Amino acid sequence: MQKLKVNDVVVVLTGKDKGKNGKIKKINFKTNRVVVEGMNLVKKTQKPTQQNQQGGIVDQEQSLHISNVNPLSTKTGKAGRVKIAKSKDGKNSRILAKCKTALK
Repeated sequence: MQKLKVNDVVVVLTGKDKGKNGKIKKINFKTNRVVVEGMNLVKKTQKPTQQNQQGGIVDQEQSLHISNVNPLSTKTGKAGRVKIAKSKDGKNSRILAKCKTALK
C-alpha cells in the first residue's frame, strides 16, 4: 500500500518552500518524486505557438523528492510520518504515527 496518494495535503520539509502546505497533484513512484500544487516553481521560457501567440516566460511546477514531504495532520496541524495499520476486518489503512489520525 502506498503511503502518499494524489490529493493528500502535505507539508514541504526542505528547500525554498520549507514549511508550506500544498496538495499532491502527481506522483511518480519509479523516480520517487511528487508534484505539489504551487511548490517548487521555476521560470521557463516558451516559444510562440498558435495557442500562445506571445510566448514568453511562464512559472512551472517542478517535482520534489518524496522524502521531502510529509502528510499534514488535520488534528494537530503538523506534519507526521505515515504508518500502515491493519484493521479488524483485514483491510489496510493509512494513519499518522504520532497523533493516530486516519488519512483518507
